[in-house]
Amino acid sequence: MKTLLFAALAAAVSLSAVGAAKAQNYPTQPVTLMIPFSAGGPTDVIARLLAQVMSEDLGQQVLVENVTGAGGTLASGRLAQSTPDGHTVLLHHMGIATSATLYRNLPYDPLTAFDYVGQVTTVPMLLVSRPDYPAEDFKQLLEMIREKPEETLLANAGPGAVSHLCGMLFMQAVGVQLTTVPYPGTGPAMTDTMGGQVDLLCDQTTGATNPVQSKAVKAYATATTERIAVLPDVPTALEQGLDGFEIGVWHGMYVPAGTPEPVKERLTGSLQKALQNETVIRRFAELGTEPVPQEDATPESLEKHYKEQIEFWRPLIEEAGEYAN
Repeated sequence: MKTLLFAALAAAVSLSAVGAAKAQNYPTQPVTLMIPFSAGGPTDVIARLLAQVMSEDLGQQVLVENVTGAGGTLASGRLAQSTPDGHTVLLHHMGIATSATLYRNLPYDPLTAFDYVGQVTTVPMLLVSRPDYPAEDFKQLLEMIREKPEETLLANAGPGAVSHLCGMLFMQAVGVQLTTVPYPGTGPAMTDTMGGQVDLLCDQTTGATNPVQSKAVKAYATATTERIAVLPDVPTALEQGLDGFEIGVWHGMYVPAGTPEPVKERLTGSLQKALQNETVIRRFAELGTEPVPQEDATPESLEKHYKEQIEFWRPLIEEAGEYAN
């Protein structure tokens, strides 16, 4: 019996040593960085900036793969089923937390399926309108939509998209229910807003800054506590008298649950280096955002924020009765 026990312990130690050795040699092949949304979108732009810098640091290519569908849950589900060796990573925005309530039949447990690498950035949101919308300022806009809310068309990029969540928060803050128009992505929603087919859209600065600067759309307010540097002339909703309309689109990096600690530490270190890269900082600024502080680019910070956000959005989604499946 003692001999068998000793053999079992020796085998366990041997396997542990092999696992540790593999972790120390990580990465041994290209790393796939999955993005739950289409190429060219806000999250994709952020991912490709990080992938280039992290490839140099890790010594292996970080290949961006767009895994679209089901409001981002298709990519999350695929990550949950991936081998936990650090060669499959997910960059997702706040939708990974809201999907815990928005989707009733997720193919994974949102509280146990993932391990955490770190937060990346928080992108401000803007409320914009078609260029010929008659309201001259935010005050007039609120008066108009409160008078005839059902006639106001509010676009979004589909259930679970941040534009959808931002629109829900805006309607709650104003106390009206507008007519929402879902699109298969932010790009088509912005195109129709610029073309006058819909009235309003809540979008990230990474996608809305250029249309605002070129006057292809009107910007009425930012959903931030302070004005953003790239659009200094656009007031916040708060300074214009609207409370409760504050939302930032935070992004985080995830790996499958059970990924070895040395692998997660290597990824976190690489992410932190990328967020300190001068090119990344400059490009983020041009997109109206900035890297998170180093203390937030950690597994502990992301896990805490992720779980807090699940609870923050749960009552709003349940009250609105907004479910994707």
